[in-house]
Amino acid sequence: MPRTLRIAIVGPAFPYKGGGAHHTTELAHRLAAAGHEVAIESWRAQYPGFLYPGQQTISDPEGEPFPGTRRRLDWRRPDGWYRTGRDLRAYDLVVFAVLSPVQVPSYLGILAGLRRGARTVALCHNVLPHERKPYDAPLMKRLLRKVDGVLVHSEAQAELARGLTGRPVSVAEMPAHLPVGPAAAPGDAKVRRRLLFFGIVRPYKGLDVLLRALAEGPADVGLTVAGEFWGGLDETRELIRSLDLTARVELRPGYVPAADVPGLFAAADALVLPYRTATASQNVWMAHEHGLPVIATDVGGFAGQVRDGVDGLVCAPGDTASLAEALHRFYAPGEPERLRSGVRPVDHAPVWAAYLDALTALRGAAR
Repeated sequence: MPRTLRIAIVGPAFPYKGGGAHHTTELAHRLAAAGHEVAIESWRAQYPGFLYPGQQTISDPEGEPFPGTRRRLDWRRPDGWYRTGRDLRAYDLVVFAVLSPVQVPSYLGILAGLRRGARTVALCHNVLPHERKPYDAPLMKRLLRKVDGVLVHSEAQAELARGLTGRPVSVAEMPAHLPVGPAAAPGDAKVRRRLLFFGIVRPYKGLDVLLRALAEGPADVGLTVAGEFWGGLDETRELIRSLDLTARVELRPGYVPAADVPGLFAAADALVLPYRTATASQNVWMAHEHGLPVIATDVGGFAGQVRDGVDGLVCAPGDTASLAEALHRFYAPGEPERLRSGVRPVDHAPVWAAYLDALTALRGAAR
């Protein structure tokens, strides 16, 4: 029987929102279900508002909060970082959930407090941001050289990590962790002539490419854009106006609560992921849980999640013509119904089992 470990996860949890907080919480639940003693070290104040131009927290939990969650960390209190590390010395494994280099100073403070008292792993959602600043690589290099091991979600991210550290780097597919509502009813296959772009809007996600492709695609197809806009709405609204898409594009800016997600997916024929770059994303799985096919670019793990011509379509990234052609293919007579019929929800239990094995195995990494 595998040994029970004391594991602390340092990362965002409720009342923080979004994929990072959901992942931290679900990981804690899964590790506890596997028999480990688990705690989450989260924040009462993660970073100043100007570093994240959007809503940071929510009032109602989405999913089940983890009972062993402490909220002691504060970006304004470096002394608290050190104390947290000191308190974690008795743990077998401390996992740092790395979503942004902005977290690195606090993580280095915790590592100073640990004084090598526990094995440490950097669990990198992104080794480096999609939109990088000059300080990102130096900060990440310093962190990844301090921990005992690194876990990433793709081979491309592993290669990037190995360029920053000589520590052991492991790869495990990111398992599903976002809350989803009930899947679409089997008989609900009406073609609505509407597509969905879902999630926070940032330049690397290619909404501008999708809008240009929509203008070149079938003239009667609409688009709903639901999510927070990282840099404001003005540029997107001007692009919509210039492409004469005002009547076809619905903007729903702001964070989308989990309770609203089923209705958004039910009103669309497909989810579109026009990303220029990607590492790992939950959105393909979310769409499939709701019975929707996916039109995605060939970046990150999308080509492995979307079976081209079976439960979705794959096209070239950053290429308006390629995406427009995919939209025409998707709306060929009978295609939306055929691709929807090919969608199958994934069995996530084996993915989670492999993920936990990869994470806990890093505890044995040589120092």
